[in-house]
Amino acid sequence: MPFDFAVASFVTLFVVVDPIGLAPAFLAVTDGLDRHQRMRVALRASVIAATILIGAALAGDWLLRQLGISLSAFRIAGGLLLFSIASEMVFGWRGERETRTAEQAIEEHVRNIAAFPLAIPLLAGPGALTASVLLASQADARPLWLGILIGTIGLVAAASFVSFWLAGRIGRLMGVTGNVVLSRLLGVILAALAVQFVLDGVRAVWAP
Repeated sequence: MPFDFAVASFVTLFVVVDPIGLAPAFLAVTDGLDRHQRMRVALRASVIAATILIGAALAGDWLLRQLGISLSAFRIAGGLLLFSIASEMVFGWRGERETRTAEQAIEEHVRNIAAFPLAIPLLAGPGALTASVLLASQADARPLWLGILIGTIGLVAAASFVSFWLAGRIGRLMGVTGNVVLSRLLGVILAALAVQFVLDGVRAVWAP
């Protein structure tokens, strides 16, 4: 059902991208910029990430065929990758890694922080790219479902922009405990979705 696919797509991408959880990293990367400059960076990062994920959704399956990789193999590998990300979220390792990436970008004086590290790898990272390709495979070239997926990617990108825009307020509102609880909860949800991807891949391999 298109509605079920839309819900599954949004939940998967929102959990993988984790716009709320990236708010602290955004504040770290844009430290020293005024409010107007931060908004420009947030908008540009969200647009770049959406473009990359839409490209992965539309061309990912073709690229896999060119490389001789079966969709079932990619489902299994992608599910394992997503499960790894979920483990990092549940045990609290992901936030530390993202903050460290942001700090390294500042130390190296990266000129375009909207593209790196915000768009890549924080927003459109390996997990989000994998999820986009897997969801596109579920759409199975049906125009309506692909349109839903593209719209979902745009919605998640918009949510990321809003999260960056409200980064300071979100951090103060949720506090340390709220951020930790939300990250753990989203990690468990993502782990369940990842296991489902692996099961789908294994089932396709062993299907007659």
